[in-house]
Amino acid sequence: MIRLGLRARVTAGFAVGAALLASSMALISYDLTRRSLLDERERTAVRAAYFDAAVVSAGLNTDEPDVVEVLRSLDTGSSRRPLLYLDGSWYGRTAETAATSVPAALHDWVRAGQAGVQRVQLAGQLTLLVGVPLPDGASYYELTSLRELEETFQVLALALTAVAIMVAGSGATFGWYATRHSLRPLTAVADAAERIAAGDFTTRLAPATDPDLTRLSTSFNDMVDQLARRIERDRRFAADVSHELRSPLQTLYAATSVLTSRREHHDERTATAAGLVADEIGRFQQLVNDLLELARTDQPAQRESVDIAALAGEVCQSRGLPESLVRLDPGTPTEWRVDRRRTEQLLVNLLENAVRYGGGPVAIRLSAVGATGLVEVDDAGPGVPVADRAVIFDRFVRSHAARARAGTDGTGLGLAIVAQHATAHGGHATVADRPGGGARFRVELPGSLE
Repeated sequence: MIRLGLRARVTAGFAVGAALLASSMALISYDLTRRSLLDERERTAVRAAYFDAAVVSAGLNTDEPDVVEVLRSLDTGSSRRPLLYLDGSWYGRTAETAATSVPAALHDWVRAGQAGVQRVQLAGQLTLLVGVPLPDGASYYELTSLRELEETFQVLALALTAVAIMVAGSGATFGWYATRHSLRPLTAVADAAERIAAGDFTTRLAPATDPDLTRLSTSFNDMVDQLARRIERDRRFAADVSHELRSPLQTLYAATSVLTSRREHHDERTATAAGLVADEIGRFQQLVNDLLELARTDQPAQRESVDIAALAGEVCQSRGLPESLVRLDPGTPTEWRVDRRRTEQLLVNLLENAVRYGGGPVAIRLSAVGATGLVEVDDAGPGVPVADRAVIFDRFVRSHAARARAGTDGTGLGLAIVAQHATAHGGHATVADRPGGGARFRVELPGSLE
């Protein structure tokens, strides 16, 4: 079931409300107008029928009246048709008197000496029938066609329907505008939250001019201040702890180096233990270095002009990889404005990730889209499961498949550092499948080619 958003629900509510109101007003207006016009037409028809009945009565008050000629002498126009009941016979202007047009109840009522009015359907058209009693048991009837009035009603109904539709549309437009204006503060909060999630902790909401929103702006800004202070404390704590650990770790590393260098002078168990200690101290030292790097990733990027292709080649050479892995797309400038240290670190981490978990790198692709530089590292591994792609750049997160392929435990911080360096440039890091198999890690660096 599709759940509509708040703006859509409010807009739909305004549209439905306007439609109901407009429909109600249209129905009431139509009913009142219809009744008024029908009543007016009925009064006019009754007056005309009484006048014509008087003419017919005068024409019949002769020794040998010609009934048909009397009826033909009436000025009824094209909308009225006279009928006369006289001495048990029906008379009209034509041979077809259409006596069956007169309902029996109305005929009995008029013969009893009472005038009557009734609306009937003749040949599918609404017709007004007026009956007037005459002397000597005669009855005069006049049939007034309401065809033009029915056409007027149809035009009126179409006009009112169009007005109702326009009012409903206007209501929807007003609802959309009202919600857009009313939800603008929430949109500003959402945009600010997205920037904060991207690492921009300088984002603040502008003071609200609406008194009802002042508390929202103040509370949000206070929350961001507290979050920024807490993150700064955590960063300083990680940096301080990592810095304090470096000296004893270097001492331990030097001592284990001496032990491992004299491994042949120790028995097998001692040599194995010394090797394990050396490996763990190396891993610990790498973890401390990564923590120090993460502690520095919150600082702004120091951009400078860098030959990106040459930098990628140097990174490959330092890792014992062929420089032919670097591929610069045609038309892509080699000079990028990036933070050299951060860019070098993210290249190192992506290559180490490919070597450790992805079966080795197969290409480093450098390209650009507008002013955004793109760094892509392809590997020959089985790829990253879709379920792991959303969290693989978080700290201390590694997929089970990667841990099984690595054969050793990494720090779980390499890709997190890549993501932080990308964020410092205003970009982000993603992973997808490489055409032909493997994974493709992509880092976007906006503003690199400005």
